[in-house]
Amino acid sequence: MKKSDFLVIFTLDDQRYALPLPAADRVVRMVAITPLPNAPGIILGVVNFQGRVIPVINVRRRFRLPEREIMLTDQLIVAHTARRAVALVADAVLDVIAGSEQNLIATENILPKLEYVEGVVKLTDGLIFIHDLEKFLSLEEESSLDQALEAS
Repeated sequence: MKKSDFLVIFTLDDQRYALPLPAADRVVRMVAITPLPNAPGIILGVVNFQGRVIPVINVRRRFRLPEREIMLTDQLIVAHTARRAVALVADAVLDVIAGSEQNLIATENILPKLEYVEGVVKLTDGLIFIHDLEKFLSLEEESSLDQALEAS
């Protein structure tokens, strides 16, 4: 992550998380999610976004948070990785903030086991983990998702 990147701040259960802004394409209101047979457990299903079928990632499951029903007030962060477009379910998207060298901490030495955490941003009211969308899905999950999408 570059020291000057902007970050999209979103919440799950009142806890804040961040994604680098260049990975996020758009934030939209919740829409109906169509189940995708044989998809990995982290995938809730797919949505039609501007004519494209996009898999929806269950961020709660990835972060090991308590499951809850999807609500109409939830939001989808439509984003992209090098391989595909994805949508992430968030309780709310709060803000876009500028990261600066003074408030960014690399995590490889502090939290090496959290492979999908790219860094931490220090704010006056707390810390926010910055997540690496490229590492949200394991290679096995990517392969399983590819097979499920091809079969549908």
